[in-house]
Amino acid sequence: MTITCLLENTSARPDISAEHGLSLYIETDGRRILFDMGQSPLFAQNASRLGIDLAGVDLAVISHGHNDHGGGLRTFLEVNSHAPVYVHRDGFLPHHNAAGAYIGLDTALWEHPRIHFTEDRLELLDGVILMTCNGMPRPHCLGHFGLTERVGDRLIPDDFRHEQYLLIREGNKRVLFSGCSHKGIADIAEWFSPNVLIGGFHVSKMPLGRELDGLARLLNTHETVYYTCHCTGCEQFAFMRERMERLHYLACGQSITI
Repeated sequence: MTITCLLENTSARPDISAEHGLSLYIETDGRRILFDMGQSPLFAQNASRLGIDLAGVDLAVISHGHNDHGGGLRTFLEVNSHAPVYVHRDGFLPHHNAAGAYIGLDTALWEHPRIHFTEDRLELLDGVILMTCNGMPRPHCLGHFGLTERVGDRLIPDDFRHEQYLLIREGNKRVLFSGCSHKGIADIAEWFSPNVLIGGFHVSKMPLGRELDGLARLLNTHETVYYTCHCTGCEQFAFMRERMERLHYLACGQSITI
């Protein structure tokens, strides 16, 4: 399995641009999967520079209903003529950040014929499964960080039921992709116990102190190899890396083979 980072907050190459967001290109057993699409057409521009033809993607997943992961949806639908795009049924509901600004998906696209709405579990292909884990215990939840959902004229705390995780089994390996891990990275690692976990940890606003230290040590109790990016934060990554030998960073333009 090869994973190429088309987009995240930092870049490993001067010819590849970065923005706040995430997009990963996955090749596994002859199948090509796009996991998230950033917030603009930049992910597609980077793919072209990296020699990756998005027209050949077989299927795409939007991990949750925030525009830094699905803002490039219109671009993907334009450059790829056939791949289904899997979004949770609540992914197009109105989501807002702590300042009250809209950060949801483009609702003009929710009726597009290639959008497929998911529930709590869906096997996309043999060994390729989407799950929300809604209803699972969350003893290490880090809170909602001011993120909200609009219900009528009220903004209520987001429960992130629209967040889904992509599990790929290849041989004896179990590789999990998590866009932002809003439900709590420690609990997600516990639910799946994957060999490899790739995605953001959503701790970029967490102080470098006891709580982050405890989280790193908790993650380190698993035998999982972690590749993180995006909403983890560079300072937080460096702090956690001192406590986690199996923690690595995946920046724009980098590829890893598992």
